[in-house]
Amino acid sequence: MASSPLAPSSPSATLPTNDCRFMQLPPETLHLVADFFKVLSESSRLQIMCALKAGPQNVSEIIEATGLGQANVSKHLKILAQAGVVSRQQQGVCVYYRIANAFVFDLCELVCDSLSVQVQQQSEKIASLEVFRQP
Repeated sequence: MASSPLAPSSPSATLPTNDCRFMQLPPETLHLVADFFKVLSESSRLQIMCALKAGPQNVSEIIEATGLGQANVSKHLKILAQAGVVSRQQQGVCVYYRIANAFVFDLCELVCDSLSVQVQQQSEKIASLEVFRQP
């Protein structure tokens, strides 16, 4: 059975608590980390980020790429900008947004890979139960 890329494969692979860098952070800093993950926890913001992966875009282009409404896109761009995930640049009368920290795509890929492994494992378990459905 394959293990999740984000979870240890065996108890011996578990890191001792003192090796966890999070344990060295003060609670206020941990709140900042948690807040950053909250920014990424909204599917509309992930859609906007995916649209911006192709390069800088203005609000109209993001709306066209995502199918989201103007007010929704503007609200989420503000949140993404405040978190430092996107940056904005004025060009004439338009504001263009771009990804400021491309590492968020690496983070999303890690999560997607982990979820893929979990879904595969669940599918295998469900398939093994099929023996009980046969007449």
